[in-house]
Amino acid sequence: MRRLDCRAAHWRISSLHSREAYLRPTAPIVPLLAKELREVTAGRALWTMLLLVCPLVGYSFVQAVSLYSESSAAALQSPVLARSLSPLDGILVPTFGSFYVAVTLLFPFVAIRVLGQEKESGALRLLVQLPYRPSTLIAAKFCAVLAAWFMVSIPALSALAVWAMLGGHLAALETLNLILGHLLYGLLAGAIGLLAAVIADNSATAAIIALAVTIGSWVLDFTLAGRSGLSAWLAQLSLTQTLRPFEQGLLSAGLVLGIAAVIGGLAALTVVWLPPGTSVRTKVIRSVSCVLVIAVALTAAAQIRASVDLSEDRRNSFSSADERLLASLRRPLVIKVNLAAEDPRYIDLRRNVLAKLERAMPDVTVVLASERSSVANPSDAYGQIEYVYGDRTDVSRSTSPREILPLLYALAGTQPPAPSVGEEYPGYPLVVSADAVLLWFFGGLPLLIVLAWRRIRRLPPDKGSLVHQGVKP
Repeated sequence: MRRLDCRAAHWRISSLHSREAYLRPTAPIVPLLAKELREVTAGRALWTMLLLVCPLVGYSFVQAVSLYSESSAAALQSPVLARSLSPLDGILVPTFGSFYVAVTLLFPFVAIRVLGQEKESGALRLLVQLPYRPSTLIAAKFCAVLAAWFMVSIPALSALAVWAMLGGHLAALETLNLILGHLLYGLLAGAIGLLAAVIADNSATAAIIALAVTIGSWVLDFTLAGRSGLSAWLAQLSLTQTLRPFEQGLLSAGLVLGIAAVIGGLAALTVVWLPPGTSVRTKVIRSVSCVLVIAVALTAAAQIRASVDLSEDRRNSFSSADERLLASLRRPLVIKVNLAAEDPRYIDLRRNVLAKLERAMPDVTVVLASERSSVANPSDAYGQIEYVYGDRTDVSRSTSPREILPLLYALAGTQPPAPSVGEEYPGYPLVVSADAVLLWFFGGLPLLIVLAWRRIRRLPPDKGSLVHQGVKP
Protein backbone atom coordinates (compact mmCIF):
# COMPACT_ATOMS: atom_id res chain seq x y z
CA MET A 1 0.00 0.00 0.00
CA ARG A 2 2.86 2.36 0.81
CA ARG A 3 4.45 1.53 -2.54
CA LEU A 4 1.26 2.52 -4.32
CA ASP A 5 1.09 5.77 -2.35
CA CYS A 6 4.74 6.51 -3.17
CA ARG A 7 4.16 5.81 -6.84
CA ALA A 8 1.08 8.04 -6.85
CA ALA A 9 2.98 10.83 -5.14
CA HIS A 10 5.85 10.42 -7.61
CA TRP A 11 3.39 10.55 -10.50
CA ARG A 12 1.82 13.75 -9.11
CA ILE A 13 5.23 15.39 -8.73
CA SER A 14 6.24 14.35 -12.25
CA SER A 15 2.95 15.67 -13.59
CA LEU A 16 3.46 18.97 -11.80
CA HIS A 17 6.98 19.26 -13.21
CA SER A 18 5.76 18.42 -16.71
CA ARG A 19 2.90 20.89 -16.41
CA GLU A 20 5.26 23.53 -15.09
CA ALA A 21 7.60 22.95 -18.01
CA TYR A 22 4.72 23.05 -20.45
CA LEU A 23 3.32 26.21 -18.89
CA ARG A 24 6.73 27.87 -18.70
CA PRO A 25 6.17 31.62 -18.97
CA THR A 26 7.10 33.13 -22.26
CA ALA A 27 9.69 35.86 -22.53
CA PRO A 28 10.33 38.57 -25.10
CA ILE A 29 12.25 37.30 -28.08
CA VAL A 30 14.01 40.57 -28.90
CA PRO A 31 16.62 40.38 -26.09
CA LEU A 32 17.42 36.80 -27.09
CA LEU A 33 17.87 37.75 -30.76
CA ALA A 34 20.04 40.71 -29.76
CA LYS A 35 22.21 38.41 -27.66
CA GLU A 36 22.66 35.90 -30.49
CA LEU A 37 23.47 38.58 -33.06
CA ARG A 38 25.91 40.20 -30.63
CA GLU A 39 27.73 36.91 -30.04
CA VAL A 40 27.97 35.88 -33.70
CA THR A 41 29.34 39.30 -34.71
CA ALA A 42 31.76 39.41 -31.78
CA GLY A 43 33.46 36.17 -32.76
CA ARG A 44 36.52 35.96 -34.98
CA ALA A 45 35.19 33.15 -37.17
CA LEU A 46 32.73 35.38 -39.04
CA TRP A 47 35.19 38.19 -39.74
CA THR A 48 37.99 35.83 -40.67
CA MET A 49 35.73 34.15 -43.20
CA LEU A 50 34.72 37.55 -44.58
CA LEU A 51 38.36 38.50 -45.12
CA LEU A 52 39.09 35.18 -46.84
CA VAL A 53 36.03 35.39 -49.10
CA CYS A 54 36.99 38.83 -50.46
CA PRO A 55 40.10 37.79 -52.49
CA LEU A 56 38.57 34.43 -53.41
CA VAL A 57 35.43 35.96 -54.90
CA GLY A 58 37.32 38.91 -56.36
CA TYR A 59 39.82 36.78 -58.25
CA SER A 60 37.07 34.50 -59.59
CA PHE A 61 35.04 37.50 -60.69
CA VAL A 62 37.94 39.16 -62.52
CA GLN A 63 38.86 35.91 -64.29
CA ALA A 64 35.22 35.37 -65.30
CA VAL A 65 35.00 38.90 -66.74
CA SER A 66 38.25 38.35 -68.65
CA LEU A 67 37.03 35.11 -70.25
CA TYR A 68 33.64 36.63 -70.96
CA SER A 69 35.29 39.59 -72.70
CA GLU A 70 37.40 37.31 -74.87
CA SER A 71 34.31 35.44 -75.99
CA SER A 72 32.44 38.70 -76.54
CA ALA A 73 35.15 40.08 -78.83
CA ALA A 74 34.37 37.38 -81.38
CA ALA A 75 30.61 37.45 -80.72
CA LEU A 76 30.31 41.14 -81.52
CA GLN A 77 30.87 40.29 -85.17
CA SER A 78 28.42 37.39 -85.24
CA PRO A 79 24.87 37.47 -83.79
CA VAL A 80 24.83 33.66 -83.76
CA LEU A 81 27.80 33.56 -81.39
CA ALA A 82 26.30 36.35 -79.31
CA ARG A 83 23.24 34.22 -78.49
CA SER A 84 25.43 31.82 -76.55
CA LEU A 85 26.76 34.54 -74.24
CA SER A 86 24.77 34.53 -71.03
CA PRO A 87 25.91 36.46 -67.93
CA LEU A 88 24.40 33.68 -65.84
CA ASP A 89 26.90 31.15 -67.17
CA GLY A 90 29.80 33.51 -67.82
CA ILE A 91 29.76 35.73 -64.72
CA LEU A 92 27.28 34.77 -62.01
CA VAL A 93 27.87 31.03 -61.72
CA PRO A 94 31.72 31.28 -61.65
CA THR A 95 31.63 34.14 -59.13
CA PHE A 96 29.18 32.43 -56.81
CA GLY A 97 31.02 29.15 -57.39
CA SER A 98 33.98 30.46 -55.39
CA PHE A 99 31.54 31.69 -52.75
CA TYR A 100 30.05 28.17 -52.65
CA VAL A 101 33.48 26.69 -51.92
CA ALA A 102 33.99 29.15 -49.07
CA VAL A 103 30.57 28.40 -47.59
CA THR A 104 31.18 24.66 -47.80
CA LEU A 105 34.56 24.78 -46.06
CA LEU A 106 34.28 27.77 -43.72
CA PHE A 107 30.65 28.60 -42.93
CA PRO A 108 30.10 25.55 -40.67
CA PHE A 109 32.78 27.03 -38.37
CA VAL A 110 30.72 30.22 -38.08
CA ALA A 111 27.60 28.21 -37.23
CA ILE A 112 29.50 26.10 -34.70
CA ARG A 113 30.65 29.31 -33.01
CA VAL A 114 27.00 30.26 -32.37
CA LEU A 115 26.47 27.26 -30.07
CA GLY A 116 29.84 25.65 -29.39
CA GLN A 117 31.28 28.37 -27.17
CA GLU A 118 28.26 28.35 -24.87
CA LYS A 119 28.51 24.59 -24.56
CA GLU A 120 32.22 24.61 -23.75
CA SER A 121 31.93 27.44 -21.20
CA GLY A 122 28.92 25.92 -19.45
CA ALA A 123 26.67 28.86 -20.34
CA LEU A 124 24.35 26.48 -22.19
CA ARG A 125 23.15 25.00 -18.88
CA LEU A 126 22.14 28.48 -17.74
CA LEU A 127 20.63 29.35 -21.11
CA VAL A 128 18.20 26.42 -21.10
CA GLN A 129 16.93 27.53 -17.68
CA LEU A 130 15.68 30.82 -19.06
CA PRO A 131 11.94 31.04 -19.82
CA TYR A 132 12.45 30.05 -23.45
CA ARG A 133 11.55 26.78 -25.08
CA PRO A 134 14.45 24.87 -26.68
CA SER A 135 12.83 25.41 -30.07
CA THR A 136 12.84 29.16 -29.45
CA LEU A 137 16.53 29.10 -28.52
CA ILE A 138 17.42 27.19 -31.69
CA ALA A 139 15.23 29.48 -33.80
CA ALA A 140 17.13 32.49 -32.44
CA LYS A 141 20.43 30.83 -33.26
CA PHE A 142 19.21 30.09 -36.79
CA CYS A 143 18.39 33.79 -37.14
CA ALA A 144 21.98 34.55 -36.14
CA VAL A 145 23.24 32.05 -38.73
CA LEU A 146 21.03 33.70 -41.36
CA ALA A 147 22.43 37.13 -40.47
CA ALA A 148 25.96 35.69 -40.67
CA TRP A 149 25.27 34.33 -44.17
CA PHE A 150 24.12 37.73 -45.39
CA MET A 151 27.31 39.25 -44.02
CA VAL A 152 29.64 36.72 -45.67
CA SER A 153 27.75 37.12 -48.95
CA ILE A 154 28.67 40.82 -49.14
CA PRO A 155 31.71 40.19 -51.42
CA ALA A 156 29.64 38.12 -53.87
CA LEU A 157 26.79 40.63 -53.87
CA SER A 158 29.24 43.47 -54.39
CA ALA A 159 30.55 41.61 -57.46
CA LEU A 160 27.04 41.84 -58.93
CA ALA A 161 27.02 45.58 -58.30
CA VAL A 162 30.45 45.94 -59.93
CA TRP A 163 29.29 43.94 -62.97
CA ALA A 164 26.28 46.24 -63.35
CA MET A 165 28.51 49.34 -63.06
CA LEU A 166 30.78 47.94 -65.78
CA GLY A 167 27.77 47.84 -68.09
CA GLY A 168 26.99 44.14 -67.71
CA HIS A 169 23.49 42.73 -67.98
CA LEU A 170 21.68 41.14 -65.05
CA ALA A 171 18.31 39.41 -65.44
CA ALA A 172 16.44 39.98 -62.20
CA LEU A 173 14.61 36.63 -61.96
CA GLU A 174 17.51 34.33 -62.75
CA THR A 175 19.83 36.38 -60.49
CA LEU A 176 17.43 36.24 -57.55
CA ASN A 177 16.90 32.53 -58.17
CA LEU A 178 20.66 31.91 -57.99
CA ILE A 179 20.92 33.92 -54.77
CA LEU A 180 18.01 31.93 -53.32
CA GLY A 181 19.79 28.68 -54.11
CA HIS A 182 22.96 29.81 -52.36
CA LEU A 183 20.91 31.07 -49.41
CA LEU A 184 19.27 27.66 -48.99
CA TYR A 185 22.66 25.99 -49.33
CA GLY A 186 24.13 28.32 -46.71
CA LEU A 187 21.30 27.57 -44.28
CA LEU A 188 21.82 23.86 -44.92
CA ALA A 189 25.54 24.16 -44.12
CA GLY A 190 24.66 26.22 -41.04
CA ALA A 191 22.15 23.61 -39.86
CA ILE A 192 24.82 20.94 -40.18
CA GLY A 193 27.21 23.08 -38.13
CA LEU A 194 24.65 23.68 -35.37
CA LEU A 195 23.78 19.99 -35.12
CA ALA A 196 27.46 19.05 -35.02
CA ALA A 197 28.04 21.62 -32.26
CA VAL A 198 25.22 20.29 -30.09
CA ILE A 199 26.23 16.63 -30.56
CA ALA A 200 30.01 16.98 -30.14
CA ASP A 201 31.78 17.61 -26.85
CA ASN A 202 33.82 20.54 -28.16
CA SER A 203 34.12 22.81 -31.16
CA ALA A 204 37.08 20.93 -32.65
CA THR A 205 35.13 17.68 -32.81
CA ALA A 206 32.11 19.52 -34.18
CA ALA A 207 34.26 21.01 -36.95
CA ILE A 208 35.52 17.55 -37.90
CA ILE A 209 31.96 16.21 -38.06
CA ALA A 210 30.73 19.12 -40.18
CA LEU A 211 33.65 18.90 -42.61
CA ALA A 212 33.20 15.15 -42.86
CA VAL A 213 29.62 15.71 -44.03
CA THR A 214 30.34 18.56 -46.46
CA ILE A 215 33.52 17.16 -47.98
CA GLY A 216 32.03 13.67 -47.95
CA SER A 217 29.19 14.96 -50.12
CA TRP A 218 31.80 16.10 -52.67
CA VAL A 219 33.32 12.64 -52.72
CA LEU A 220 29.87 11.12 -53.09
CA ASP A 221 29.08 13.41 -55.99
CA PHE A 222 32.35 12.77 -57.85
CA THR A 223 32.28 9.01 -57.28
CA LEU A 224 28.69 8.33 -58.28
CA ALA A 225 28.27 10.94 -61.01
CA GLY A 226 26.76 9.48 -64.18
CA ARG A 227 25.64 6.24 -62.54
CA SER A 228 22.16 4.75 -62.66
CA GLY A 229 19.93 2.90 -60.24
CA LEU A 230 20.83 3.04 -56.55
CA SER A 231 24.04 4.93 -57.27
CA ALA A 232 22.08 7.70 -58.98
CA TRP A 233 19.76 7.96 -55.97
CA LEU A 234 22.72 8.15 -53.59
CA ALA A 235 24.37 10.81 -55.78
CA GLN A 236 21.28 13.00 -55.33
CA LEU A 237 22.02 13.14 -51.60
CA SER A 238 25.13 15.18 -52.31
CA LEU A 239 24.97 18.80 -51.17
CA THR A 240 26.37 19.86 -54.54
CA GLN A 241 23.21 18.65 -56.29
CA THR A 242 21.13 21.25 -54.48
CA LEU A 243 22.72 24.14 -56.40
CA ARG A 244 22.75 22.81 -59.96
CA PRO A 245 19.11 23.55 -60.85
CA PHE A 246 19.48 27.10 -59.51
CA GLU A 247 22.63 27.56 -61.58
CA GLN A 248 20.59 26.64 -64.65
CA GLY A 249 17.87 29.16 -63.84
CA LEU A 250 15.36 26.52 -62.74
CA LEU A 251 13.20 26.97 -59.64
CA SER A 252 11.95 23.54 -58.62
CA ALA A 253 9.22 23.38 -55.99
CA GLY A 254 10.17 19.82 -55.03
CA LEU A 255 13.83 20.77 -54.54
CA VAL A 256 13.00 23.84 -52.45
CA LEU A 257 10.60 21.87 -50.26
CA GLY A 258 13.14 19.06 -49.92
CA ILE A 259 15.90 21.44 -48.80
CA ALA A 260 13.48 23.14 -46.40
CA ALA A 261 12.51 19.74 -45.00
CA VAL A 262 16.15 18.80 -44.39
CA ILE A 263 16.89 22.16 -42.76
CA GLY A 264 13.81 21.83 -40.56
CA GLY A 265 14.72 18.25 -39.70
CA LEU A 266 18.27 19.19 -38.73
CA ALA A 267 16.85 22.02 -36.61
CA ALA A 268 14.50 19.54 -34.90
CA LEU A 269 17.43 17.21 -34.21
CA THR A 270 19.33 20.14 -32.73
CA VAL A 271 16.37 20.89 -30.46
CA VAL A 272 16.29 17.24 -29.38
CA TRP A 273 19.99 17.18 -28.45
CA LEU A 274 20.10 20.66 -26.89
CA PRO A 275 18.90 20.05 -23.27
CA PRO A 276 21.90 18.82 -21.23
CA GLY A 277 19.76 16.98 -18.66
CA THR A 278 17.93 14.65 -21.04
CA SER A 279 19.17 11.06 -21.21
CA VAL A 280 20.96 9.84 -24.31
CA ARG A 281 18.44 7.03 -24.78
CA THR A 282 15.56 9.50 -24.93
CA LYS A 283 17.45 11.69 -27.39
CA VAL A 284 18.20 8.73 -29.65
CA ILE A 285 14.55 7.64 -29.71
CA ARG A 286 13.40 11.14 -30.57
CA SER A 287 16.13 11.43 -33.19
CA VAL A 288 14.93 8.28 -34.94
CA SER A 289 11.47 9.81 -35.16
CA CYS A 290 12.93 13.00 -36.65
CA VAL A 291 14.92 11.05 -39.23
CA LEU A 292 11.81 9.11 -40.27
CA VAL A 293 9.88 12.36 -40.68
CA ILE A 294 12.71 13.78 -42.80
CA ALA A 295 12.71 10.66 -44.99
CA VAL A 296 8.94 10.88 -45.50
CA ALA A 297 9.18 14.60 -46.31
CA LEU A 298 11.95 13.99 -48.84
CA THR A 299 9.95 11.21 -50.47
CA ALA A 300 6.92 13.47 -50.77
CA ALA A 301 9.04 16.34 -52.11
CA ALA A 302 10.55 14.05 -54.75
CA GLN A 303 7.07 13.45 -56.16
CA ILE A 304 6.50 17.16 -56.78
CA ARG A 305 7.38 17.98 -60.39
CA ALA A 306 6.24 21.59 -60.47
CA SER A 307 9.02 23.95 -61.54
CA VAL A 308 9.46 27.35 -63.16
CA ASP A 309 12.07 28.21 -65.78
CA LEU A 310 13.44 31.58 -64.69
CA SER A 311 16.38 31.63 -67.10
CA GLU A 312 16.23 34.50 -69.56
CA ASP A 313 17.26 32.28 -72.47
CA ARG A 314 14.65 29.60 -71.57
CA ARG A 315 17.30 26.91 -71.58
CA ASN A 316 15.10 24.58 -69.55
CA SER A 317 12.07 24.84 -71.84
CA PHE A 318 10.96 24.42 -75.41
CA SER A 319 9.40 27.31 -77.27
CA SER A 320 6.13 28.67 -75.92
CA ALA A 321 4.15 27.14 -78.81
CA ASP A 322 5.72 23.71 -78.25
CA GLU A 323 5.13 23.97 -74.50
CA ARG A 324 1.41 24.66 -74.99
CA LEU A 325 1.00 21.80 -77.46
CA LEU A 326 2.94 19.31 -75.35
CA ALA A 327 0.87 20.23 -72.29
CA SER A 328 -2.27 19.21 -74.20
CA LEU A 329 -0.95 15.66 -74.82
CA ARG A 330 -2.59 13.81 -71.94
CA ARG A 331 -1.78 10.19 -72.78
CA PRO A 332 1.23 8.53 -71.09
CA LEU A 333 4.58 8.78 -72.88
CA VAL A 334 7.18 6.09 -72.16
CA ILE A 335 10.74 6.66 -73.38
CA LYS A 336 13.09 3.67 -73.35
CA VAL A 337 16.69 4.83 -73.67
CA ASN A 338 19.30 2.26 -74.73
CA LEU A 339 22.27 4.31 -73.57
CA ALA A 340 24.60 4.09 -70.61
CA ALA A 341 24.14 6.80 -67.99
CA GLU A 342 27.71 8.04 -68.50
CA ASP A 343 27.38 8.20 -72.29
CA PRO A 344 27.68 11.82 -73.55
CA ARG A 345 24.74 11.20 -75.86
CA TYR A 346 22.52 10.37 -72.91
CA ILE A 347 23.72 13.48 -71.09
CA ASP A 348 22.81 15.61 -74.11
CA LEU A 349 19.47 13.83 -74.48
CA ARG A 350 18.72 14.34 -70.81
CA ARG A 351 19.56 18.04 -70.87
CA ASN A 352 18.05 18.97 -74.24
CA VAL A 353 14.97 16.74 -74.43
CA LEU A 354 14.07 14.49 -71.50
CA ALA A 355 14.20 17.09 -68.72
CA LYS A 356 12.16 19.52 -70.81
CA LEU A 357 9.57 16.87 -71.71
CA GLU A 358 9.15 15.94 -68.04
CA ARG A 359 8.39 19.58 -67.29
CA ALA A 360 6.10 20.16 -70.28
CA MET A 361 4.02 16.95 -70.49
CA PRO A 362 1.76 15.70 -67.72
CA ASP A 363 2.77 12.00 -67.86
CA VAL A 364 6.32 11.08 -68.94
CA THR A 365 8.26 7.97 -67.88
CA VAL A 366 11.92 7.53 -68.79
CA VAL A 367 13.45 4.05 -68.63
CA LEU A 368 17.21 3.74 -68.88
CA ALA A 369 17.48 0.27 -70.38
CA SER A 370 21.18 -0.04 -71.16
CA GLU A 371 24.20 -0.77 -69.02
CA ARG A 372 27.86 -0.02 -69.57
CA SER A 373 28.57 -3.49 -70.98
CA SER A 374 26.30 -2.86 -73.96
CA VAL A 375 28.60 -0.18 -75.37
CA ALA A 376 31.12 -2.72 -76.63
CA ASN A 377 28.51 -4.91 -78.35
CA PRO A 378 28.16 -3.80 -81.97
CA SER A 379 25.19 -6.09 -82.69
CA ASP A 380 23.17 -4.68 -79.84
CA ALA A 381 20.54 -1.94 -80.31
CA TYR A 382 22.71 0.39 -78.31
CA GLY A 383 21.91 4.02 -78.98
CA GLN A 384 18.28 3.48 -79.94
CA ILE A 385 15.62 5.51 -78.17
CA GLU A 386 12.09 4.10 -78.26
CA TYR A 387 9.09 6.40 -77.82
CA VAL A 388 5.77 4.83 -76.83
CA TYR A 389 2.76 7.15 -76.80
CA GLY A 390 -0.47 5.32 -76.16
CA ASP A 391 -0.56 2.41 -78.66
CA ARG A 392 1.95 3.97 -81.09
CA THR A 393 5.69 3.41 -81.11
CA ASP A 394 8.66 4.90 -82.93
CA VAL A 395 12.44 4.62 -82.64
CA SER A 396 15.15 7.21 -83.13
CA ARG A 397 18.84 7.68 -82.41
CA SER A 398 18.76 11.46 -82.39
CA THR A 399 19.30 13.58 -79.27
CA SER A 400 18.12 16.81 -80.88
CA PRO A 401 14.70 18.30 -80.11
CA ARG A 402 14.40 19.38 -83.75
CA GLU A 403 13.99 15.73 -84.74
CA ILE A 404 12.37 14.33 -81.60
CA LEU A 405 9.50 16.82 -81.27
CA PRO A 406 8.13 16.14 -84.80
CA LEU A 407 8.35 12.43 -84.00
CA LEU A 408 6.24 12.93 -80.87
CA TYR A 409 3.71 15.05 -82.70
CA ALA A 410 3.38 12.31 -85.33
CA LEU A 411 2.78 9.72 -82.60
CA ALA A 412 0.10 11.96 -81.11
CA GLY A 413 -1.49 12.56 -84.51
CA THR A 414 -1.19 16.32 -84.34
CA GLN A 415 0.49 18.98 -86.44
CA PRO A 416 3.59 20.77 -85.19
CA PRO A 417 2.96 24.36 -84.06
CA ALA A 418 4.02 27.35 -86.09
CA PRO A 419 7.53 28.60 -85.27
CA SER A 420 7.58 31.25 -82.56
CA VAL A 421 8.80 34.70 -83.53
CA GLY A 422 10.77 36.99 -81.24
CA GLU A 423 11.76 34.38 -78.64
CA GLU A 424 15.39 34.03 -79.65
CA TYR A 425 17.83 34.95 -76.92
CA PRO A 426 19.89 37.94 -78.10
CA GLY A 427 22.90 37.34 -75.88
CA TYR A 428 24.81 40.08 -74.07
CA PRO A 429 28.38 40.38 -75.30
CA LEU A 430 30.53 42.89 -73.44
CA VAL A 431 34.21 43.65 -73.84
CA VAL A 432 35.49 45.25 -70.64
CA SER A 433 38.46 44.99 -68.31
CA ALA A 434 37.93 44.39 -64.58
CA ASP A 435 41.56 44.32 -63.46
CA ALA A 436 41.14 47.56 -61.50
CA VAL A 437 38.35 45.89 -59.50
CA LEU A 438 40.99 43.82 -57.72
CA LEU A 439 41.79 46.94 -55.68
CA TRP A 440 38.28 46.75 -54.24
CA PHE A 441 38.37 43.05 -53.37
CA PHE A 442 41.98 42.99 -52.16
CA GLY A 443 42.11 46.43 -50.53
CA GLY A 444 38.97 48.52 -50.16
CA LEU A 445 36.46 45.91 -49.03
CA PRO A 446 38.85 44.11 -46.62
CA LEU A 447 39.74 47.50 -45.10
CA LEU A 448 36.06 48.27 -44.50
CA ILE A 449 35.62 44.82 -42.94
CA VAL A 450 38.55 45.37 -40.57
CA LEU A 451 37.20 48.78 -39.55
CA ALA A 452 33.75 47.33 -38.91
CA TRP A 453 35.31 44.49 -36.90
CA ARG A 454 37.23 46.91 -34.70
CA ARG A 455 34.14 49.06 -34.28
CA ILE A 456 32.06 46.14 -33.05
CA ARG A 457 34.79 44.88 -30.73
CA ARG A 458 35.00 48.29 -29.08
CA LEU A 459 31.30 48.30 -28.24
CA PRO A 460 30.68 47.80 -24.49
CA PRO A 461 29.58 44.25 -23.64
CA ASP A 462 25.87 43.91 -23.05
CA LYS A 463 26.17 42.00 -19.80
CA GLY A 464 23.01 40.68 -18.27
CA SER A 465 20.83 42.10 -21.00
CA LEU A 466 18.35 39.24 -20.71
CA VAL A 467 17.97 39.81 -16.98
CA HIS A 468 17.65 43.58 -17.40
CA GLN A 469 14.85 43.00 -19.89
CA GLY A 470 12.92 41.05 -17.31
CA VAL A 471 13.96 37.61 -18.54
CA LYS A 472 15.06 35.73 -15.43
CA PRO A 473 15.79 32.05 -15.03
